[in-house]
Order: sequence, then C-alpha cells, then structure tokens
Amino acid sequence: MVRRKAHDLHFIRVFDALYGMCDGEGMTTPDFNLLLTLHVLLSEGSVARAARRLGLSASAMSRSLARLRAVTGDPLLVRAGRGLVPTPRALALRDQAARLVEDVEAVLRPALAPDLALLARTFTLRTSEGFVENFGPALIARVAADAPNARLRFMQKVDKDSAPLRDGTVDLETGVVDETSGPELRVQALFRDRFIGVVRQGHPLSQGGITPARYAEGLHISVSRRGRDTGRIDDALAALGLTRRVSTIVGGFATALALARATDLIASVPERHTGNLRDGMVSFPLPVETPPLTVSMLWHPRLQADPAHRWLRDCVRAVCATQP
Repeated sequence: MVRRKAHDLHFIRVFDALYGMCDGEGMTTPDFNLLLTLHVLLSEGSVARAARRLGLSASAMSRSLARLRAVTGDPLLVRAGRGLVPTPRALALRDQAARLVEDVEAVLRPALAPDLALLARTFTLRTSEGFVENFGPALIARVAADAPNARLRFMQKVDKDSAPLRDGTVDLETGVVDETSGPELRVQALFRDRFIGVVRQGHPLSQGGITPARYAEGLHISVSRRGRDTGRIDDALAALGLTRRVSTIVGGFATALALARATDLIASVPERHTGNLRDGMVSFPLPVETPPLTVSMLWHPRLQADPAHRWLRDCVRAVCATQP
C-alpha cells in the first residue's frame, strides 16, 4: 500500500511539473510529449543520443531540454568536462519518468489476449427458443474446456429490442437481423437455415408425398412471439390459393415441437435451429418455397475489441459451424 501511494505521488509530481507552459489566456496546459522527452534525456544523459533515439535534430532536442528546464525549474543536465551530468532533481525524476512512460505505453497498446485458464467472467447471451437446446451443450463444453472459470448466462429473446445490448445487460445476441435491429450493432452471420415441417411418428404426413394441398389441410401450430397466426408460409400458400388451418399459436419452437410430438398438429420450424429438439420425430421439406433465414450474432461496438468477448464470438461461431 505504501509503495502504491508513493507511485501515485510520482504521477502527481511529474505531471504537475509538466503544467508549465501557459496559453494565451494564462491557463496552464500540459504537454505530455515532454514526459517521453524527459525520460529519454535522463536515461541517455546526452542531448545528442536522446535526439537520435527520438528522431529529432540536435537543435530541436536542445529546445526541448530548455522547455523541461523551464517547467521543472531545474537545469536537469549540467556540464561536467566534455559531458553532461544529472542534477539531484534529475536523479529523483529519472525512475519516476521511466515508470510513467511504461504505464502510458501499457494503457495505449492493444489489449493482450486473455489468460483463459484464469478468466473468471460471466457472459450473458440472449437467444431465441431452441438455440440453447440445440447449440448450448456444445458451446458450454467448449467454453469449459478453454476457460473453466467462465460462465454462460442464457436469456430468452422475447423481442428484438436492442436496448439490452446497448446498456450492457447482454453481451451477445443471436437471431435474424431485420429493420428493427439497432443500426450501430456489429453483426456476423452464423449459418443459413430453412423452415421444414415436423410431425410425430405415425402422423398421416409421416408417409407418402406431401403436396401443398395435403400440407395445408392439416391442423397447424403457428410460432410467433407476437401472437400472429400468419407469416411467410401462409403467404406462400396464399399464392397457390391455399390456406392452412392454424389450431394453436405458441411463442417458441421448442413449445411447438413438444405439442407436435404429442398430438396430430404440424409444426413448421427452422431446420438447423431445432436439430436436437426433433429427435424421434418425422421432418420433411415444406411443399412451398419460403425465403431462407440467416441466423447471426449481434453485439455492441464497445465490445468489438475486447479480447475475452472476441474469444466468446469465436466459440459461438465454431460451434454453429460444426453442429448439424
């Protein structure tokens, strides 16, 4: 604690010394370039060598020394024969200036890759229903293997509001990007998906060819967070003069598949997004064309360069690329 306080006093003393030049209104302003000049001059003990190290001319280096003498109120380096020797004040400032330059360089250099073995951080992911069930086990295993002290917190995505990403409540989000997504968000595609039909084993649609008319006449489950009973599938059927019969509306794909597994209802869900949830059920391509989906991950720009967050994004991308 004593050493830390002493180091803080070094900052104060040296930066106070740099508040020496006045602007036109008499206000003092710091010239932090003088800190590096002071460090190099005191470590080299020579104006010529310091000039070469900083890439300055000898006259420019001499002017910098004159400014340092003015702001510190001390000659710093004085003649002794053919060379220069430091004053007591210069000797007192030499180590302080060196530490300050090291600290400034540490602040300004790019962040280092995290030591994953020591990383103790909780990452919050907001995902649509089905993502955790399908990709969660592999993602949790990968994170645990790389960073055993890191944790994942999954939140259900109930809307497309970007506020949780902006305010830092959520670190990463997955889903389909649309016009409601915040324009400042960073986006990276994870995989392409398509809607398929899913029924229980023994369902009438589990055998034989599936025509648009045969598909439409069954009883359907509509998946909509907003409670809507129509969507892109209905638009495609309407173009053929067909209307599907929606019996039930639910808010997520897992719920739709659970109902379809236990009833004669037909669920229409994204194929890759629900792979694990469809085990033991019969899946089939939709008999109508619907636009493909691009599932992406989204994050706020303030986390773009964060090394730990970059590692998390790499994990999510790798898991989504390898999971069927």
